[in-house]
Amino acid sequence: MQTTNLDQLLFHLTLCKGIGATSRIRMLSSLIDDPHLTAHDLAKCAQLNSTNKKLFLDSFAAIRIEESLDEYQNKQIKWVSILDKSYPEYLKHIYNPPALLFYQGNLTLLTGNLLAIVGSRLNSTYGEEALALLLPELITNNIITVSGLAKGIDQKAHKKTIELGGRTIAVIGTGLDQFYPFENEKLQRDIAKNHLLISEYPLGTKPLKQHFPMRNRIIAGLSLGTLVIEAKYRSGSLITANLALQEGREVFAVPGNITNPYSEGTNDLILHGAKSVLTAEHILEELNR
Repeated sequence: MQTTNLDQLLFHLTLCKGIGATSRIRMLSSLIDDPHLTAHDLAKCAQLNSTNKKLFLDSFAAIRIEESLDEYQNKQIKWVSILDKSYPEYLKHIYNPPALLFYQGNLTLLTGNLLAIVGSRLNSTYGEEALALLLPELITNNIITVSGLAKGIDQKAHKKTIELGGRTIAVIGTGLDQFYPFENEKLQRDIAKNHLLISEYPLGTKPLKQHFPMRNRIIAGLSLGTLVIEAKYRSGSLITANLALQEGREVFAVPGNITNPYSEGTNDLILHGAKSVLTAEHILEELNR
């Protein structure tokens, strides 16, 4: 795999422990000014505390970069950094963007009209009916769906898009070699081969709880808008919707029965300014402005 020195340094940093997205961007900014900074210099630039500094320095020294490059190449996992022209423009401008994204599949999908579709992990038949109503026209109008490959609405949005002959992007909160939930392994492999699979986490990263809100910011950040199909009052889907609002993106919500707990979140979004969606045209007329 051919890389520039700065890209290779960023790849190296992404494999390190003790730093997150914000620290990585700080380090990258410093490296742009001076590519010869040492690991100790970078730890200082990122203002790491003593615990994270030790984790970072130990892991930085332990990584055998050529072996790691070969491993990713052998597993056909590529990456795009925030320095690359092919890095998604919308994502570049969010708060706390990922410095590097690992991917498998067709990276050019990122240049299309992307719509995030999220919802409850325990959806009702109403959620599935709403997807079945809205997706065909969206796909016909070349909308590319983006979701998180979770149980429920996420999984069904990916599957339905593929069934309709559309294109889909899955953003996951683990390494690309992990399958979570395990039941989505076949779907994940299909997306990695024929669509686009993305993660900011290196190989071997397990599905830790804190990874999923971070994943949600990428889902919202990639997309022109976010459609919430079903959501309880407190849910990850509402986190994604609120992140989209913070970035000035469109937020759409499917209204539901006021006695159904799976519609509490979507109805509340509408109450606070999200666009109520009854047909696909309600989404398309906003995205095509």
